[in-house]
Amino acid sequence: MIRDARVLRAGFVPREVEHRDAEVNHLSSVLEPITNGEPADTAIVTGPSGVGKTCVSKFVTERLREEVLDVEATYVNCWRNYSRFRTLYQILDDIGATIDIHRQSTPHDELIDRLQQYDGPRTVVILDEVDQLEDPSLIYDLHSMEQFAVICIANKEEELFSRVDDRLVSRLRSSEHVRMDKYHNEQLYDILSARTKWGLENGVITDEQLYQIADAAAGDARLAIGMLRSAASTADRENHEEVTNDILRDAAEDARAQIKQKSLDSLTPHQRVVYDIIRDHGPLGPSEIHDRYTEAVDDPRTKRTVRTYLSKMAQYNLLEAEGTSRDREYSLVDSAAASPVS
Repeated sequence: MIRDARVLRAGFVPREVEHRDAEVNHLSSVLEPITNGEPADTAIVTGPSGVGKTCVSKFVTERLREEVLDVEATYVNCWRNYSRFRTLYQILDDIGATIDIHRQSTPHDELIDRLQQYDGPRTVVILDEVDQLEDPSLIYDLHSMEQFAVICIANKEEELFSRVDDRLVSRLRSSEHVRMDKYHNEQLYDILSARTKWGLENGVITDEQLYQIADAAAGDARLAIGMLRSAASTADRENHEEVTNDILRDAAEDARAQIKQKSLDSLTPHQRVVYDIIRDHGPLGPSEIHDRYTEAVDDPRTKRTVRTYLSKMAQYNLLEAEGTSRDREYSLVDSAAASPVS
């Protein structure tokens, strides 16, 4: 049943990106100067979860590397590598400059110096989930190095800007902004249809079922592809010749559960404390959440940072907020209330 499992994986970058021509062209034009050995502007790619921000950024940089010999690329998930050291180390490791760096004893300034001294090919640095960086000044450091072109990926510009100083805000506001909206159902259907064509044998899933997935995913391609992957995997494992509607309904729940668990596993230690407080005591307002949080940790972050945590977890459907900004309360998302496949 499964012809090519790669195209059903979340991180797969297709040869053609569906319904993102304008964004691909915009980002390509931003990076074009590096093909001539010139510095490129920093690009900020924003939009909700599941709209293809990472896919488009990787697609454009891979296409650049196909066209130009002296261009490299490195990808950093800043949610996983949220500390300044880990982000710098990841970049240096990808460009082959960590050979004598010791994780425990090398000072951060030395890592910056190593980047400044780098004289290899011009390199595109993709900073995914950039608003998760504990020290966003790293963006300014990279922005000032002409050998690197930086793509910053975030859900919302304002949350990125709220955590950086005025000097960096000014730089970021003058950067090129690529904004991406949620997919329409027809667009999601096209994405699913393309993945089905390359990843599955003919006739294992109907167009009507693909439309059902698209409708249930509500504009989120990551969720839609997760549903398709789960359904195909179950049908293949149970030796079905096609995906049944029962399998599809179970796949929707499974895909949501997998995405939720992945998001939970990605939380930083401080974010996890905040999540657990809401799980155990919610619904709670931001002030009470921060009070409980400061009692639970030794080195608490500011109220503004905790508000950013709350917003981030809401964007990833771990939390839901009710009420206006003055009386807002946060609670865990009720998974049972999600749109079913029917």
